[in-house]
Amino acid sequence: MELEDDILGMPNLLLAIVGLAGAGKTEATEYIIKKTGWPKVYLGQGVIDEVKNRGQEINEQNERAVREELRAKHGMGAMAIVNLPKIQELYGQSNVIIESLYSWEEYTKLKEEFGENFKVLAIYTSFPIRAERMRNRPVRPLTESDLKSRDYSQIENLHQAGPIARADWTIINEGSKEELYKVLEQIIENLKIKN
Repeated sequence: MELEDDILGMPNLLLAIVGLAGAGKTEATEYIIKKTGWPKVYLGQGVIDEVKNRGQEINEQNERAVREELRAKHGMGAMAIVNLPKIQELYGQSNVIIESLYSWEEYTKLKEEFGENFKVLAIYTSFPIRAERMRNRPVRPLTESDLKSRDYSQIENLHQAGPIARADWTIINEGSKEELYKVLEQIIENLKIKN
């Protein structure tokens, strides 16, 4: 895997890991954090924080209402916008991982703010393999039909294909976890990440 020379030695890096459900985003994120100690910003945290600020119970209904309200106010880039102060605070101290970047508008907002120091790693896995993983997932498993519906919704409603298509690197994750870790190790090594 060839990496761009211009990113080596950057002062700080903001790295978003993107992909459709079941591709391996969480596995990759957790592995990079374990190896590097980078802090993570979960873009959905802005919604959870707002639900708590309102004194409401954390549940799907309340989260959806707040998420829709934030997007009505700020547009589809809302999750990046409401998390920007936290991202900037952490970014001033170290490299940062972004979890749950979905929309094209979130991507463009972070690109506008961080320029070439914002990079995206896409994890790609074919639908049949993702369907098998999601069917066997211990927490919130999905049927093949549910996964297809989720894919369409995320692509059409969240504009999720944009960040995947514009990724700086793409990993094909159709093998074992060990194979994924091997590729991630190469990325970590080539980026000269400080632990």
